[in-house]
Amino acid sequence: MGIKETSFFEGGPHVGDLIVNVLLGFTVICLPLTVAAIVRALWLRYRITDRRISVTGGWQGRDRTDIIYAEVVKIVKVARGVGLWGDLVITLRDKSRLEMRSLPRYREIYDYIAQKAAEKTGVSVEEIQC
Repeated sequence: MGIKETSFFEGGPHVGDLIVNVLLGFTVICLPLTVAAIVRALWLRYRITDRRISVTGGWQGRDRTDIIYAEVVKIVKVARGVGLWGDLVITLRDKSRLEMRSLPRYREIYDYIAQKAAEKTGVSVEEIQC
């Protein structure tokens, strides 16, 4: 019998990201941004639980990245879409980074991840948040 995980957030990128980029796609210059937003909307999924952060993405959703909170040393948030959605960049102990783009509820997710990382590492929330 495995240990149960409590899910905090499960879902894909914010729909506003797709809408804005499709509208920008009418200007030929922004077509690469539109294609990227469509790919994110189709295959990118986030799962944040009380034990880990999982990101499934890549071509047809074949790539999966899992990180545990004990590996998190820093987290940065960037507002997008007039603050309706945002991006998070999580820096891990080995200096690698996990980028989470177009997250809905990114402020809540940012606070949740920082709190869980602080609990697991013994570092203050303020030191993890930047």
